Amino acid sequence: MNNQNNILIVDDEPNVLSALKRVFIDDPYSIFIAGDAGKGLEFLENNSVKLVISDEMMPGMHGGEFLSLVRKKCPNTIRVMLTGHASVTAAMRAVNHGEIYRFFVKPWDDLELRLAIKNAIDKFDIEEENRKLLEIVRHQALNMKLLEKQFPGITKLDRDRAGRIRMPDVSEKEMSELIRQVEREFTF
Repeated sequence: MNNQNNILIVDDEPNVLSALKRVFIDDPYSIFIAGDAGKGLEFLENNSVKLVISDEMMPGMHGGEFLSLVRKKCPNTIRVMLTGHASVTAAMRAVNHGEIYRFFVKPWDDLELRLAIKNAIDKFDIEEENRKLLEIVRHQALNMKLLEKQFPGITKLDRDRAGRIRMPDVSEKEMSELIRQVEREFTF
């Protein structure tokens, strides 16, 4: 499964899981649920999600610990915590350790939660696009190094006194020949 707007909600209270699914019913998300942290981790073994919403107080494993494991396993996944117990200590610990993006106290405001989740999904998408663009830039930089190695000086830019890039005088024939050589050497 791809992670196109997939959200995993982990809470040990079935009525909270149902309420959260209803909050997002009109939004373009695929909602998956798990009744405890173990099932949440199991789900993440085989599935990709953009965002995880977890309760803080769950039997077996607290939400902070669960989200810390999610962070290690899926570092790009955005993490949100819910709690019925407004533990400032738990919230600060989770925020300071980077396990969560946002913290909500039950009962939550539906509109505020929906907006926060929309912003989180947008953040994920932007960061994902940035990662892809960075990979393209790295690939192009490697190609430039290979090109420079094959044709020393080809990547050097001349600048005038104002700092503008200027092209040295290269005839059309020389440019065509250079392009043919590069195409022969670096067929992509």
